[in-house]
Amino acid sequence: MKRQAGFTIIELVVVIALLGILAAVALPRFINVTEDAHNAAVKGAAGGLAAGVALAKAKAVVENAGDGDDIELEGGAVAVNGVGYPSGASGAAASITTAQQCMDIWNNVLQGSRPAVASAWPSPNDGSVDYVALNLAGGNQGCTYTYKKSNTSNGGNTDRVITYNANTGNVTAAGVVDN
Repeated sequence: MKRQAGFTIIELVVVIALLGILAAVALPRFINVTEDAHNAAVKGAAGGLAAGVALAKAKAVVENAGDGDDIELEGGAVAVNGVGYPSGASGAAASITTAQQCMDIWNNVLQGSRPAVASAWPSPNDGSVDYVALNLAGGNQGCTYTYKKSNTSNGGNTDRVITYNANTGNVTAAGVVDN
């Protein structure tokens, strides 16, 4: 007589049950990886902007640049305000009054392959824009950069927004959660 080798139906059911339990436990963690990536993208952009603003301030101090003066950065020339923080592209007013100035700050202060920014909400299918820039209203000098990809879902939080305060040079990221 030949002895048959193989799995019994009980062993097969046990293996399938274990795989199901493992998938049920691991799947929520893997789904959350996308949200972690969006949070990391915003934190990275905010960190890059903060570093660029600090470098611009340092260069403005070294060059003794005053209100409305231009300084040359790797991304291009930027105008600085009275305390030495970027306020727009070369020749811009010392106060931030338009979204275009916020775009110019983003594009000239950040180096290399920076995320794309626009001054108006693009169509939902437009993947070429990562952030939408707006100037702060009510005499507050600064800009907000809203992460476009957070409009659909980001764990129930509000939009992911980077805020730049031109009076203090402070850059913050809001709506970003640590898991």
